[in-house]
Order: sequence, then structure tokens, then C-alpha cells
Amino acid sequence: MPFLSSRLAFAGALLSPVFAVPLNAQSAPTSDNEDILVVGQHAQDTLTTPNATGSRLGLTPLETPATISVIDGATIRARGDLSVIDATSRAPGISNAGNPGNGGTALAARGFSGQGSVLQLIDGIRLFPAAGTITFPTDPWMVERIDILSGPASVLYGQGALGGAVNVLMRKPDTQRTQIEGEIGYGSQDSFHVAAGAGGPITERLSYRIDGSYRRSDGYVDRGQSRSHAVSGTLRWAPTDTLVVTARDDYGDQKPMRYFGTPLIDARLDDRIRERNYNTRDGFIRYRDNRTSLQVDWTPSDALTVSNQAYRLTSKRYWLNLESYCWIAAGGVCPNGSTNAGTPGRVLRTDMTGIVHDQTQWGDQGSVTLRTRIADGVSNDLVMGFDVNLIKLTYSHNFGSDPQVSEVDPFAFDPGLISDTQGIAPRYRTRTDEYAVFAEDRLKLGAHVSIVGGVRYERDRIRRWSIVYPGGASTETFALDKRLHNMTWRIGSVYQPVPTVSLYAQYATGVDPLGTLTTYSTGQVQFSNAVGDQVEVGAKAVFLDGHGTATLAAYRIVKKRLLAQLTPTSPVEQVGQRSAKGVEAAVSLDLPHGVGIDANGSILDATFDDFVSGGTSFNGNTPPDVPETLANLWLRWNATRALQARAGLRYVGRRYSDNANSFRIPSYTTVDATLSYAVTPRVAVAVHGYNLFDRDYALSTYTNQQWVLGRPRSIDVSLRVSF
Repeated sequence: MPFLSSRLAFAGALLSPVFAVPLNAQSAPTSDNEDILVVGQHAQDTLTTPNATGSRLGLTPLETPATISVIDGATIRARGDLSVIDATSRAPGISNAGNPGNGGTALAARGFSGQGSVLQLIDGIRLFPAAGTITFPTDPWMVERIDILSGPASVLYGQGALGGAVNVLMRKPDTQRTQIEGEIGYGSQDSFHVAAGAGGPITERLSYRIDGSYRRSDGYVDRGQSRSHAVSGTLRWAPTDTLVVTARDDYGDQKPMRYFGTPLIDARLDDRIRERNYNTRDGFIRYRDNRTSLQVDWTPSDALTVSNQAYRLTSKRYWLNLESYCWIAAGGVCPNGSTNAGTPGRVLRTDMTGIVHDQTQWGDQGSVTLRTRIADGVSNDLVMGFDVNLIKLTYSHNFGSDPQVSEVDPFAFDPGLISDTQGIAPRYRTRTDEYAVFAEDRLKLGAHVSIVGGVRYERDRIRRWSIVYPGGASTETFALDKRLHNMTWRIGSVYQPVPTVSLYAQYATGVDPLGTLTTYSTGQVQFSNAVGDQVEVGAKAVFLDGHGTATLAAYRIVKKRLLAQLTPTSPVEQVGQRSAKGVEAAVSLDLPHGVGIDANGSILDATFDDFVSGGTSFNGNTPPDVPETLANLWLRWNATRALQARAGLRYVGRRYSDNANSFRIPSYTTVDATLSYAVTPRVAVAVHGYNLFDRDYALSTYTNQQWVLGRPRSIDVSLRVSF
């Protein structure tokens, strides 16, 4: 009861602004368009609204020679997506590759996976991962929308974007009216969520937005407790009609499930251990992120725009866990090839690992856009700019600790405690300096044809210092100074026979780092970044008087300069190649009688074309963590103005967890549903059902035969208010 009382007190404190509207709030009068149920945008909006993710020129997706997907934040919350990665992986060709080691946020796109190939951005600013890890943003409550640019995005955002880029745009102040909203929910696994937000004009020139969210759950495995909270605030000041200054701060604190996956038994998932957690009792994971930004936009005329955003992001991440689990087969060895002798029929637990990331990223991005009319029907838009970043990382670990190895009964065991004989301490630090200059141009030739091109030159410098402890005192030793430089570019053309139809083609180049830029090691000094290119053709259309949209794209991406080793004793060379070719399609329809359909799917063939490691050829194999078929379907029915039903299907095709394709992860299909009822125009109750057919499936993997399982069948109930 004390815990329940404290929970309700916290909920009341967070939601109190919702029920105490300030007397001076400039609220607009109620209208028929302000129902609390989310009915979704018109289908045409995603293709005809300017989108800065696919182009810095403010082109619409119809005008951009690339595939751009948009997921609206209100729709994310109405569907009941619990995380940003859940929402993002509903986009065409995007799948979840997250596990505790990468912060649970890694994605796969167009045959490439991980933080080094699918770039993540916040409000158009790239996030630099440390050791393949990103842990921000924290909560979908703060999200205005998510944009996905498929295919190489290095010409816009730099290295690490050969598969695509995901841009999370955060909620911004409403300058016209005050809006206050809140949500409180409870559900399966003792899950609890409370969130609230408010925003609007303070004066004619000053507006604000503030949001807060708290989540907790007991989880769906033993000792699976998690909790997180997030807070954000924004001030928008427009001292003149041509100048806007926006200051923003976002903070997130997460303690996710201390669950690293479930070992397979005889190469299959055994339902009897579906809820077992083989981590120790005192396993620990925590992420804290804080981002502050200041943006200035100046538009002295319709022809000229100047923008600049300065920002600072701090991340502190902690892990201390027993991470690897393997069922011991006959003969006393693990099926994954481990030579550790053991007792058949038991689970071997190894890899006690403690790591701390202490990371700070400073940056500044500026641009100037010039729009020129050349002649009747001929115009040119040009943007030029710069991007500079400084990332400081201190990497701490306990890798020299005595190994912690234990065998336990798969079904009933004492989880035990961590045995760390060394302790976590700083082992090295890095400083990464990045600067880039970029330009993008569109030449519009009449009403039907435009040519869009871009170029980016980037230089990166990584310096690393080793930290040792002779005699107990820390001493730093300079370890490496690596410099990288890359030129990427793209050129494409769009043909619009009518304003609502686009046919396009594009050639683009991209760059991926070997591993993670900020944790470059001495073994990588002799190598350069991997490079790649893509050819894409496609079509986009708005039809049914704006009630329908459709997109279709076909592409081929080739990535070169993989690391290869012809024999176990030969030197490592940078000569390998992999490729992916595929087709993506999406359709959105707003039909009569309140019916809506959103569907997308992708089919691809991802292949190692030339890849040898340790004398073993993997040519012809599928790279790990890449599903070659994906599909999403959402149906929406507004039965009445007060009642709405949604149902969603997600299909993820089979994947492999190793280069040799020896360990296959089966395909899976999950079905989710939501029923929402507006008790009043300002209060609604929603019931969210997840994985309704209770399918056991692997979201991702941690080792070859250790699956990170998804949430079982669950029901959550929430109350939402809006004023």
C-alpha cells in the first residue's frame, strides 16, 4: 500500500497541470475538429508537406528523389507503441536489431544493420554512438514525428548512414493556442505509465512546451523490473517576424530490464524457460542522457534563410551483468562452439562484464539557403552549410577481472551475485573531432522536371589514450591518432507528369565506419572507412482526391572495403564486399465510413559477395540481423465520433545470427489492437492489446543461440485527457 500511495501521489503531481488550467491560458474554443480520439492525418499530408529529413531544401517527399517515410507522433501514441524503436520498426523496410549491448536502439534497413549503418538523429542532428550504443531519445511521449530516409544518407548527415537515417523530431510549442494533455495507464506485468504535457503562447512573441513521462514494469521474465522517466522543455521566442530563437532541453533516465536473452535448448526455444532470466540477482543497467540545444532561424526575405543550431549531449551508461548463457549439449560443449566443458543438460553462464560510457558531444550546424528565379518556369534552390562536432569519451570496464563461470539447472536455480575481482575503472579515453561542409541544390525546369544534387566533405580525427594503473595510480599513454576524410555525393531527378504523381531516379554514395568512430582501436589504424553506393528508382502518388497515397521503390546498394582475412595466419585486408537489392512499397488509404488502411512491405536479397574471415569464405551468405522480408498492416475504423478501433499486424522474416548462416532465427507475426472510447470530447479510455496470439519470438539476438524475446500477450488500459 505505501508503494501504491506513492505511485498515485506521483501521478497526481505530474497530471495536476492537466486539471488546473491557468486562468490566463489562451485556449481556443471547442470545435468539432478537436476530438480527443486520434483520427490520423489525411493520407496526402505525408507526401505533400515539406520534409527537412530527406532534403535540407525543404522539399516535399513528392519532390525528393528518395524514399521518405513519416510516422506521426499522435499516431504512435494512439497505437500504444511503448518505445521509439517499436514505432520506427513499423516503417517500410525497417526492423528491430536492438539488444542491451547497443542500448536497445539498433535498427536494420535495406540489408544493413547496427548503429554504424543506420544513422539516428534528433531534430536533424546526428548522434555519435560509443561502442555501437545509443540510448536517446527515451520516450515516445515527447515525439512530434519520426522521419525515415531509406538508403545512403551520408551526403546529408555524414558517415554511418549507408542503410538509412532515422530522424526523431521532438514536440514543439504551439504558437496559436494553449494545449494541455495527459495520460495514465496500467497493464500486464504490473506496467504503469503516467505522462503529461502543456504548451502554448505566453505572449504574442513567446511560447513554450513542457512534457514529462514516467514508466515502470515488472517485466516478462524473472527479475525483469524496469523504469524510466523523461522530461523536456522548450521556449520559442520570435522577437521579430523574421527571427525565431528556440531553446530546448531534454533529459532521460532509464533502467531497462536486466535481461540479455534466453538460451536455446537443442537449437529450439523451450517454452518451459520462457520466463527465466539467467542474469545475476544484482545485474545492473542504467542510461542517463541530457541534450540541450539552441536554434536560430532568420528569414530576412522569401529568397534567403539562415539557420544555426548549437547543442550539447551528455550520456552516462552503466552495465554490470553476467551476459552469456549456453545450454550444454551432449559431450559437454555448447552448440555455439564453446570449448568449455560442462555438464550436459545444464546452462553455462559466462561473460561477467562491467562497462561505463561517460560521453559528451558538442556541436554546431549552420546553413544558408538561397532561392533564385532564373527565368519563367525555371528556378534554383541552393543550401550551403557546415557541421562541426567534438565528442569526448571515457571508457571504463573490468575486462581484467577473473572469469565468472557457473552452471545452473535451466528450470530452477539461484541467480547468484556478480563476482568482480578487479572493479570498473577508466581504461581509455578518446577525443573525436569532426567537421564537414555540405551543399545541396535543386534546379527546377518548368512544372514537371527537377534535378536535385548534393555533396558533403567530411574530416574526422580520432585520438586515443590508454589508461593504466601501475602501482595503483592511473597513468595515461597516447595510443593512436587516426585521421579520416570522405567525399560523398548524390544526384537525382524527379519527373511529375501531374502535380500528384512523381517518378524519380537517384544515384547516391555513402560511408560507414569500421566499428564505431568514437571507439576506434589500434587494430583499425591502418584501415579507412567502408564505402558504398546505391541506385534507386521509384514512384509516388497521391490519389482519391487526397485520401490515398502510394510509394514504390527498387534499389541496389553495394558496400566495399570490408575487412577480410584469407587464412587464419594471413594479414587482415580491406577488400571485401556485400550488397543488397530489393523492393519497398507502401500504401495509405482514408476510406468512407471511417475506415483507414496503412500497409507496407519489403523484399530484399542481402548477400556477402566477397567476404573471407579466418580462412573461411562466407560468399553467398546473408549478413546477420537482416530479415529479407518485412510487412506491416494497420486497419483503423472510426465506428462513431466516440469509438475507434485499430488493429495492426507486424511480420518479420527469418534472419541469421552469424556470418556462416548456421543459426537461423525463425520468422514471426504479431498482432496488436486498440479500442478507444471518448467518454467526453476531452476524456478517452483506451485498451491496448499486444501480441494477441501470444507468439514467442526473438526481437533480436545477443549471441548465436541466445534470443532476446519480445513481450508476450499483454493488455494495457489507459485514460487520456486533453484540453
